[in-house]
Amino acid sequence: MDGLIDDEGQQPGGALAEMTVLDLTQVMAGPFCTMVLADLGADVIKVENPEAGDQTRRSWGRSDNGEDSRAFLALNRNKRSITLDLKSAEGLAQFHGLVRNADVVVENWRPGVAARLGVDYETLSALNSSLVYASISGFGQTGPYADRPGYDLIAQAMTGVMSITGEPDGRPVKSGLPVADLGSGLFCVIGILAAWISSRQTGVGQQVETSLFESALALAVWESTEFWDSGQVPQKLGSANRMSAPYQALATKDGFVTVGANNDRLWRRLCAALDLEHLIDDARFRTNVDRMSRRAELVAELEQRLAQRTTGEWVDLLLAAGVPAGPIQDYRHVLEDDPHVKAREMVQHVTHPVEGVVPVLASPLRIGGRRPPVRRAPPLLGEHNDEILGRSRDEQ
Repeated sequence: MDGLIDDEGQQPGGALAEMTVLDLTQVMAGPFCTMVLADLGADVIKVENPEAGDQTRRSWGRSDNGEDSRAFLALNRNKRSITLDLKSAEGLAQFHGLVRNADVVVENWRPGVAARLGVDYETLSALNSSLVYASISGFGQTGPYADRPGYDLIAQAMTGVMSITGEPDGRPVKSGLPVADLGSGLFCVIGILAAWISSRQTGVGQQVETSLFESALALAVWESTEFWDSGQVPQKLGSANRMSAPYQALATKDGFVTVGANNDRLWRRLCAALDLEHLIDDARFRTNVDRMSRRAELVAELEQRLAQRTTGEWVDLLLAAGVPAGPIQDYRHVLEDDPHVKAREMVQHVTHPVEGVVPVLASPLRIGGRRPPVRRAPPLLGEHNDEILGRSRDEQ
């Protein structure tokens, strides 16, 4: 079956149809990682504690009809679920049996937990030498912070993300999106794919490791550049960009417009569109470095003009002039009304056995012109015990 494709050049079950993943993760970073793999066709078997399963099933947000929260539904589509008590001899033996035929194991416990349970890399690779074993933790498997509990908020604080987020005179603010959690999940996907390709070529598996801390720090591309280049500690800039100006949200008559005039050509276009051509030759703003060093003066000049029209009017005018611009939209508009979201089919629906029709965000990928489909609803706890383990959901 290796390399099998259909008449349209697609693998029938997705690009990763031949990958079997045993998913020991819960909450966000790990489940997001394995959901990406599942979206791409991998058979992801979510291995959960029989008592309650993934923490997000019960304790994160509300549920409509059943016990599973919306948070769980958002991170676990296209997976199957089984329940195993890994602390019991029987449960551990069953898991070890599954490992012998698996390609990937993913876990996101604190360092040392997997070894205590008997599901660490050394133990499992002895059962399956081609196994790819991926670990996501708060701070990594070694180092002085390794034993600390890892949360997105803590990682954002300790890696500098919160020090540069928000308005200059404001209190510390975390990124609105959980960049450490989601970033570590995505980095882990990349590592798993690289190790799996190597395993298929050599027959030898590898251990993949990443952490919330390192992933958040790895995203500090501009901030590290600014520090190493200038020796100055990067500060909060609100919506502005560290490397160019004007590239930020600017106030209009009825709100804000985002403007991306991040080079001299676009700066000249912006000035022309705003009828502010005199600023082009203004010594204060002649180069990008000038504009960044006098950002407050620049914003004041632009906003004085922008205050004369609405955001919608300015977006239309700036786009017509070839200046990147857009409004700030809330998620009600984005998810329900935005025509581009609809045209790109970024909101999909799946039928859940308890919740009914549930909206989910689609994969942002298109491969061969097609978006990976939502094949399965997020699973009930132990829903696939019978087909995988030969026992019902209720048997523990």
